[in-house]
Order: sequence, then structure tokens, then C-alpha cells
Amino acid sequence: MPNTSARCGGFALLIVLWTLVLIAFVVAQVTAAGRTEIRIAGNLAANAAAQTAADGAVYEAIFHLLDPRPEQRWTLDGRAHTLQIGQSLITLRLEDESGRINPNLASGALLDGLLRAAGDEPEKAAMLARAITQWVGSAAGTHTSAELLAEYHDSGLDYAPPGSPLESIDELERVHGMTAELLSALRPHLTLYGPGEPNPVSADPVVAAAIVLAGGTSSGLASGALVITPNTVPDKIVARIRVTAKGPGNAQLSRTAIARIAPSATPGYALLAWEANDIE
Repeated sequence: MPNTSARCGGFALLIVLWTLVLIAFVVAQVTAAGRTEIRIAGNLAANAAAQTAADGAVYEAIFHLLDPRPEQRWTLDGRAHTLQIGQSLITLRLEDESGRINPNLASGALLDGLLRAAGDEPEKAAMLARAITQWVGSAAGTHTSAELLAEYHDSGLDYAPPGSPLESIDELERVHGMTAELLSALRPHLTLYGPGEPNPVSADPVVAAAIVLAGGTSSGLASGALVITPNTVPDKIVARIRVTAKGPGNAQLSRTAIARIAPSATPGYALLAWEANDIE
């Protein structure tokens, strides 16, 4: 009997020990999961704070663009502005959208100039410029819809130019002859919100070269180009607002908004595009 009692006692002790080990394991798992959830919640809160600060910076930029005081008004010169909004450090830049080329409105000569300025060969540039004008419907009627459909089908494409304005810059990749690499090189110089003729005063070097290649001048004023000076409040401008926000917990967010600023209208501005967040 003593041996039996000892064996039973030992078995009970073993059960207790294993139970304690199991409880310790469960507690460790719950604690680790709790810490993970806390970190996730903290990251979400930090990203939300950075996003809210970036949104606020866009509207603050619009406010400064509408300021009737010349000495206080921000200009579309690409210069960096630094702001502190809550716990987020904001860097924003304002650019004149009219300094870019609008493929929906640009002439074939200007598109050809842009393609050549971006490094395309002259013969290929001429063909692609014509293909773009056919896509957006601005080309002279030298080809019928059936001929264009046959041309695209002969190249292995199961569609044809719609003959209507682009809805996004990405759509250009569907144009016959366009490549992803070439579109990537063109993208920084394109817009869907600018005039038919870019403003040479705010054009970047590639657009300025395109104007010259198209027969214009990069130093003079293109016909109808809008010049924005610090001492005038133009009736309407289109601004590209680039925002980078560094929030708490090393949260980083970048976004781009395009706004039409019209001081004489009500409410004075309209948001034309609001690109998706890029959170790192």
C-alpha cells in the first residue's frame, strides 16, 4: 500500500506540473498576441495621424494659394514648404500643372517633340505621336475606324483606338507602339488637367525641349500660355500639390493632389485628382 500511495502521489504531482507548464505556455501565447495587437494598433494609429496631417496640408496649401496678399501667397515654383501638424512633420511642394503636356489636347507636333525629347527615335516618335492623336480623337481623319481596328489586330491587339479623351495616363500604355518603359519616362511630363499648349515658364527641361522641337520657344511665351507671377492672382490656375508626411512611430505617407484654384469662383477651388496613399 505505501508503494501504491507513493506512485499515486507522484502521478498527481506530475499532472500538476504539466498543468502549470500548460498554463504558463497559454499565458505566454496570450501575452505575445496582446503585444502584437498593441503594435498593430499603434501602427494603424500612427498611419492615421500621418494621413490626417497630409490631408490637412493639402487644404493648407490651397488656403495659401488663395491668399490675396502677394507677400503671403505661395507660388507654384516647386520650392519645399515645411509644416508641423500635430506630431507629423510635413514637406509639401507646389507645381504648376500647366507646365506639363496634356495628351488629350496637345498637337501631334508637340507630342512628337515630347517623345523625341524623352529619347525616342524620330521615326518612331512620329508614328507614336500619330497613334496617340488617333487614340484621343484629335488626329485628322486619315484612317477610318475599320482601318485602325485592322492595324491593331495585325499587331496582335484585340482592340482599337476609342477616339475619345484619355481618362487616365495609364491608358496610354494601350496605344500601339507605346511601351511601359517609355510611358514611365513620359509620365512626369504629362497631365490631363493642363491646357493644349504648356506654359514654357513653368515647363521642366524635357517639356521645354519638346516645345522647341515642335517649333515653339522655351524662353518666350507660347500662344495663350498663362504666366503666374507673385504679384498677381490669376483667375484660374491648376496646382499639383505633393505632400510627404512623417508621423509618429516612423510612419511615412506620401500623396499628390491636383487642385483648380479660382479665386473669383465659389468656393474658390476644386479638387481634380487625389492619388492613393503610399505608406511605408
